[in-house]
Amino acid sequence: MPAATLELDRINTFRGPAQILREVSLRVADGEAICLVGRNGAGKTTTIDSIMGLLPVRSGRVAFRDRDITRLPAHERALLGIGYAPEDCGIFPDLSVEENFQITSWLVPPGGNARRGLDERVFSVFPEVQGFMTRRGLHLSGGQKKMVAITRAMSLAPSILLLDEPFEGLAPVVVTRFIEAVRAIKAMGISVLIAESHLATPFRCRSRRSGSIPRRPRRPPCRSSCSTRCTTRS
Repeated sequence: MPAATLELDRINTFRGPAQILREVSLRVADGEAICLVGRNGAGKTTTIDSIMGLLPVRSGRVAFRDRDITRLPAHERALLGIGYAPEDCGIFPDLSVEENFQITSWLVPPGGNARRGLDERVFSVFPEVQGFMTRRGLHLSGGQKKMVAITRAMSLAPSILLLDEPFEGLAPVVVTRFIEAVRAIKAMGISVLIAESHLATPFRCRSRRSGSIPRRPRRPPCRSSCSTRCTTRS
């Protein structure tokens, strides 16, 4: 079995007084692409936020390359090699694309292991980004913002990339372009964890899928994406 890049062990996470995740476990191996699939409100984004340290885990364990990072701040997780492209992209609207990348480079301390700036390997995923480096974030389309968010995450040389709803709201032809990009990232040896609401799209770029967990299952789960133990391998 390949070594684990990321492991969740029975984590419990709350948003305010509401418990969203209950005893969630997940494993992503080196170079593997995993799709976390479930309906809106099932806990996919909460899982991603728990991994990234944007929400505190009440109990359980988050491990990155066998290191316990459960209490580690989000920026330190990024420096360790966990890349993150949020659903809303997190682009500063009044800054240019180039300035958005510069902010990311400030995370890297002098002599840090992570790569400063952008290189050909990063731009090879979305070469289109080089064409609008001077454009303000406010003037980017939805697809362009997602390209920038993924490229920005790649600029810190991650070992694993977390993508929250990367295909949401995109035209079919643009979805195909993003699937090609995910395949290219995986070919670089970077593990990928994708949170997605629909079954069909992530199947085209995954190693396997993992069903998302309903918050309060008051009826028997369906036989597809809602199952807490449903996984398939290609």
